[in-house]
Amino acid sequence: MTSSPPPRRGRQAEAARNSRKLLEAAREVFISRGFDAPVSAVAERAGIGMGSLYRRYRTKDELLQRLCVDSLTHVADAAREALALDDPWQGLTRYIERCVEFGFGALAPLAGRIEATEEMWQATGIAQDLAGRVVARAHAAGVLRGDVTTLDISLLIGQFSRRGPVPEVDHDENVRQRLVAIAVAGLRAGAVEPLPGDPPEQREYESLWRNS
Repeated sequence: MTSSPPPRRGRQAEAARNSRKLLEAAREVFISRGFDAPVSAVAERAGIGMGSLYRRYRTKDELLQRLCVDSLTHVADAAREALALDDPWQGLTRYIERCVEFGFGALAPLAGRIEATEEMWQATGIAQDLAGRVVARAHAAGVLRGDVTTLDISLLIGQFSRRGPVPEVDHDENVRQRLVAIAVAGLRAGAVEPLPGDPPEQREYESLWRNS
């Protein structure tokens, strides 16, 4: 005879599902309506009451900070998936495609608007380290042009990650996928013309978050 899971475990699983639903709703609301959208819109989209939302996040900033950590966690997972692939180029392209699909970079306008927490910096460090390994492996294999940096890749992803205020249609997504494929093809080693200017510096972008 098998015993059923203890009630506490069931409640914990439900709480985890509700937390995920809330974060997904917050992401949809803030990206489509802007970061000035009220948290009441998030609660409505998630199908929960305001009391339930405030039990998890005391302020709107706390919710936005949690969204940033969640986004960076997705990036780290995409990098781990990329590193698990044997082919360095396939790993790099899979990493870019997954990050674009998720919309990493859509929260970049929050820089300077909310305080960057220690948890956010820790998640940033993990994500950057793993992304750097994806890029370094592609460089070592000679498949990625040598003048492309990890930050170049991150900024490229950001350009394709922003979503408009209207619902997407299949045509728009198809266009995005085509443009991503064109951009990724330009990352291939063997390009004749060097990239213009100096590569971007990570410290310049991190300083935007430190000035909140």
